[in-house]
Amino acid sequence: MQSRWNDADAEKIVADYTAKGVEEEMALRVYTTRLLGGDPSLVLHGGGNTSYKTRRTDLIGDTHEVLCVKGSGWDMAVIEPAGLPAVKLAPLLRARALDALADEDMVALQRLNLLDPKSPNPSVETLLHAFLPHRFVDHTHSTAILALVDQVQSRAICDAVFGNKLGFVPYIMPGFELAKVAAEVYEADPSVEGLILDKHGIFTFGDTARQAYERMIHFVSLAEAHVEANGKVVFAPAKLPGNVADAAEIAPVLRGAVAQALGEGRFTRFVADFRGSQAVRAFVDGADLEDYGTRGVSTPDITIRIKNRPVILPAPDRADLDGWADRARARVAEFVGYYSAYFARCDALDDVARTMLDPMPRLALVPGLGLFGFGRTARDASISADVGEIWIEAVTGAERLGRFTPLPEDELFRLEYWSLEQAKLAGAKYLPLTGQVAVVTGGGGAIGAATAKLFAENGAHVVVADLDAARAESAAQAAGNAAIGLACDVTDADSVAALFKTAVARFGGVDILVSNAGAAMEGEIGTLAEKALRDSFELNFFAHQSVAQQAVRVMKQQQTGGVLLFNASKQAVNPGARFGAYGLPKAATLFLSRQYALEYGAIGIRSNAVNADRIRSGLLTDQMIASRAEARQLSEKDYLSGNLLGQEVTARDVARAFLDQALADRTTAGVTTVDGGNIAAALR
Repeated sequence: MQSRWNDADAEKIVADYTAKGVEEEMALRVYTTRLLGGDPSLVLHGGGNTSYKTRRTDLIGDTHEVLCVKGSGWDMAVIEPAGLPAVKLAPLLRARALDALADEDMVALQRLNLLDPKSPNPSVETLLHAFLPHRFVDHTHSTAILALVDQVQSRAICDAVFGNKLGFVPYIMPGFELAKVAAEVYEADPSVEGLILDKHGIFTFGDTARQAYERMIHFVSLAEAHVEANGKVVFAPAKLPGNVADAAEIAPVLRGAVAQALGEGRFTRFVADFRGSQAVRAFVDGADLEDYGTRGVSTPDITIRIKNRPVILPAPDRADLDGWADRARARVAEFVGYYSAYFARCDALDDVARTMLDPMPRLALVPGLGLFGFGRTARDASISADVGEIWIEAVTGAERLGRFTPLPEDELFRLEYWSLEQAKLAGAKYLPLTGQVAVVTGGGGAIGAATAKLFAENGAHVVVADLDAARAESAAQAAGNAAIGLACDVTDADSVAALFKTAVARFGGVDILVSNAGAAMEGEIGTLAEKALRDSFELNFFAHQSVAQQAVRVMKQQQTGGVLLFNASKQAVNPGARFGAYGLPKAATLFLSRQYALEYGAIGIRSNAVNADRIRSGLLTDQMIASRAEARQLSEKDYLSGNLLGQEVTARDVARAFLDQALADRTTAGVTTVDGGNIAAALR
C-alpha cells in the first residue's frame, strides 16, 4: 500500500480551511482522514475513526483540553471539520477509574461533555482514543490486517510480522472495557506505534496527522507483503453449468425471493446491486464456497450491513431457469429459517430484551456470476455490495495465509444487536414507495417528469424513459433519489426490451409501470390517412401493450405483485372533434388496462388508468392552448380553467393521481379522472 500524502494537496487544504477560521491541525486531520476513508480496503461506509487532541474555548470563555474525534455516522472519505466534534478530555480520562460503564452511560458521558451540544454523537470508540496519550490516533478495518487476525494463531502471526512495533489486544467488544484494556496494552510498552485489535482492526498513532497516517500505511503494507509472500493458491474452481444465465435474467427472481412477505399480498421490497469482478468470481466459483463462505464475517461491525453470513445460491443454468428459480427461493427460505434459529440461540444466552430484525439476507453469492447486495434503497444495496466485496477480499487473504477463522456466532450476534450499532440504523426513515422501482415512459414531458419527481419524493427509484435521451436524463436529475434517464422508443420492441433490461440491471427489478408516452394527432376521421391512424395506434395503444408486457414479465419473476398505470386521457371516454386518431387508440388503452387487471389480479398485479384533460404539456402545447382559447373566444387562463372547479389542472395533479393509484393496494381496474370536473367526460 502506498502513502497518498501529497505536500501540495496538504498545503491547499490547510490554506482553504484556515481561510475559513479552521486551525491547521484540524485541516490536516481532515486531510488524512479523507485519505484513509478514500481506500475501501481500509474503511468503508462510516467505518473506522480518527482523532486528535487540542485546546478549545467554550461559549463562556473557559479553555479545555479536548478530543476531536470522528462523529458517528460521518463517512471518513468526505469528512468535514464538523464531523470531528470536540469532547472535553478530562471527564473522559476520569472515567477510566470506573470499574464498569454501561454502553448507554458511555454515550451519555460523551454527549454531556461535547463543547457544542449540536454535534453528532462521538464515535463509540471515543474512550479508546481518549485513553491513548498521543495527539493523533487513526483506526481502520484494513482487509490485510484482518487476513492476519482472522486466524487461530493470530497473535503469533502478528508478532512475526510486526515484532514489538505494535501491541496486541485480544478481542473485546467495542466500548469501555476495550478502551481500558487497549490502554493497558499500550502502557505495558509505550514504545509501540500502534495496536492490533484481534478480529477487529488496527490503531496507529503519532505526534502529527502525517505520522499517524503513514504509520497506518506502513503496517498495512507489512501485512499485505506477508500475505503475498506466504500465501497459497486458494479456491479450486467448482464445476459450473455450460451456459450460465446473466445477472439481469435472475435478478428479479432474487429480488422477489428476498422481499419480506407481510401477508395479504403486501411486501417489504429490497433493491439489488450486482457485482461480478474477477476477485468476486474467483471466490463464488470456488468448490468449497459452502464452507469458507458461511463461517462468518471478517470484522463484527459489518454484521449490521450484511448480517453474519450470505445466502449461497446454485449456479443458474440458462437451460433450466424455472428449476433454478425454485431452488433459489428454497435457499432463501432456508436462510430465513437459519437466521431465525440463530437469533433464538444467541438471544437465549442472556436476559437482554431484543426484537429480531427482518431475517432476509443482505448478500447473495451466485456461482458463475458474482454477488448481489440487497438494501431498502439503492444506496443501502450498494453499501451491502461494497461490504460484500471487502469481506471477500479479507476472507481471500485469510484463506491464502491459513484458514479464515472469524469470531463465533455469539460474538457476532452481540455486535449485530448491540444497541449502539443499532442506533446507526435507527435514523433511517422509509417513505411509502421505499424499496420499489418505477419505470415512467414519456418521462421527459411535463406529466412524465412530474410523475417521476413525485414518485422519487415518495421513495421510489425511477427509471425515466423518453425518446429524447437528454430530456430523460434531465428529468431523472430533477427527480433525484438515484433516478436514471434512458432513451427509449416505445414503438420499438427491442428498445423497450433494452429499457427493462437496464432497469433490472440497475435496481434488480420493476414494481411500477407508468405507461405515459403518447402524442395527439389531429384530423377529420372521415378523411384521415390510414397511415396516420395506424401510426397513432402504434404509439397510443401498441406501445402501452409493449411496455406492459415487459413489466408483467419482470413482475411474474418477482412474485410480489406490482402495478400498471396507464395514461388514458379524456379522449378515451369523451371524444373530441378532429381527435379521433388520438381518442380511438386511447379508448383501446383504457380497456387494455382493464384486461390486465382481469388477467393478472390473481397474482397481485393491479392495473389502473388516469383520465386527464387540459394539462399544459407536450400534448397540449402553448401554441395549441392559444389556438383553442382564441377559437372559443376565451383567455388562455379561462380556457385552462374551464371546468367545474374553475381551476387549472397541472401535470403534478396528474402525477398525484398516479401516486394515489400506486399506493391504493386494494384498487384495480379503476380510472381516476383529473380534469377539474367535466360531466361529459365522467365515467358512467
